Amino acid sequence: MTTRDRDYQLMMAALADVARRRDAELENAEQAYQTSAAQAAGELARAEGDAADADRWAGAAAAQVLDVDREAARLWDQLRRARGMRVRALGEVPEPAAVEALPRVALERAPGSGALAPAPRQSARTLLARAAERIDVTARPAERRSLPRWALPLLPLVGALIAGLTGLIAAGLVTVGDSAAAGGTVFRGLGWLAFLVAPSAGVPVAALFSHRRLNARLDIGGIGLTLMGGMLAATLLSVTFAASR
Repeated sequence: MTTRDRDYQLMMAALADVARRRDAELENAEQAYQTSAAQAAGELARAEGDAADADRWAGAAAAQVLDVDREAARLWDQLRRARGMRVRALGEVPEPAAVEALPRVALERAPGSGALAPAPRQSARTLLARAAERIDVTARPAERRSLPRWALPLLPLVGALIAGLTGLIAAGLVTVGDSAAAGGTVFRGLGWLAFLVAPSAGVPVAALFSHRRLNARLDIGGIGLTLMGGMLAATLLSVTFAASR
């Protein structure tokens, strides 16, 4: 074999090696392209899913904002129509505060870290429900229901008990005034004044209990029952105190 033949064989072997490496590189490039295309398709699908979720969340948030605005307008109109409220003083429904104007006190530090974490907030519906309850409690007390029947027999007892306690305090003041060298007139005056208010002392207590515990109003009949018990107890206590003097 001549030198030219050997050089030719070497050149052919080198060309075949280059062709194999080219094929391998092309195969690797094709595989990398397929992998990248699959990853890109997956990322695109996830992005489209996130976009759809964001659209649904935005729609739900917009609907909730409309519901909250309608409920706030209804409560504001209800407050304006309540007794004792001046419409001109209240005006129209106030606009919500801008996000940029809100203070940063709504952020608190997360436990165990120095980073700021959002503080737990109550929902708008919870706040509106609390506002509606306050309107019912403070602005429209006349619309409360009447006392239940089982509470009516207790009103004379409450009036008698409170009147008795007030009468005992009054008797103590009068006794202290009789025995005190200085300020006796003041103590006696306070004692007789307490005797005067003793029959009706149970009415505020009964009204407060009805308002806070029973979510009801003390009507004229309940006031009369409470006064009846208070007057009986105050009369008995006054007669007893006068007989002992």
